[in-house]
Amino acid sequence: MKHSTYPVLAGLTAMSLIASSIGEARAQSTNPHTFEPPTVFQAAGPSIASIQASLEQYRLALGGDNNGVAKGPLTSGRREINWDGGGSTATSLAGTPFTQFLDGRGSLFVTPGTGFVQAAPSGLAATFANPTYEKVFQPFSPGRLFSSIGSNVTVVTFFVPGTAGGLIATTRGFGAIFSDVDLPDGSGPGSKRGNRKSSTLVEYYGQDGGLLYSSFVPASPGNAGFSFLGITFKDARVASVRITAGDVAPGADDVRPHDVVMTDDFIYGEPQLVQ
Repeated sequence: MKHSTYPVLAGLTAMSLIASSIGEARAQSTNPHTFEPPTVFQAAGPSIASIQASLEQYRLALGGDNNGVAKGPLTSGRREINWDGGGSTATSLAGTPFTQFLDGRGSLFVTPGTGFVQAAPSGLAATFANPTYEKVFQPFSPGRLFSSIGSNVTVVTFFVPGTAGGLIATTRGFGAIFSDVDLPDGSGPGSKRGNRKSSTLVEYYGQDGGLLYSSFVPASPGNAGFSFLGITFKDARVASVRITAGDVAPGADDVRPHDVVMTDDFIYGEPQLVQ
């Protein structure tokens, strides 16, 4: 059985924790001849209804809601984070590592930036000194969104809920809702050659640091649209997830054609103890 205590993690810098979580490898961590691809759930569109059906199918695939159960390990079900604190619209800032959900829901967040913000669109506008954010972003679950500060990268690692990060875990799936993904995964306009790629990417890593799966997030061009991407494996093999939200970090000076993206709800399978 492998153990890790949070006080040890707390002594790491954000960048060293990211390196230890995802490693340098980019190859599949399982034999490609026997590897079974995950089931993928995705949707995008201008309204909440555009992604609701895919989200509900994903929740059903993961199992029942375990948010009211603090202790683990549990053998099935899911955890969710909606960043709203019971419907709060207040702006909340945190450093990195971000530990608010480590004990209760078994997830730890780090960024190569300076920290994280949970805020309504107006709070994002104030935090990043960019008044356009109040119009271009819309929360899926009222009333706050989530973003890293000083970076567009967030890394999620998993632990058994109720152990304060004392027991390393893996999950069978992770999904996230995104606000205002404008750039799709496709060829450029007109005579432009090659794939311009989506602005937003989710990468799933195994315990050995190998890349299990990666996917661009579907786009919904225009302001305040929604996108959803989630995957499930047959077993708990995802140790960490790296989210690249948008092609630049949020800030006062980002201008088109850059695509700044915020995240909302995170949904993932109940973290399972690594044996």
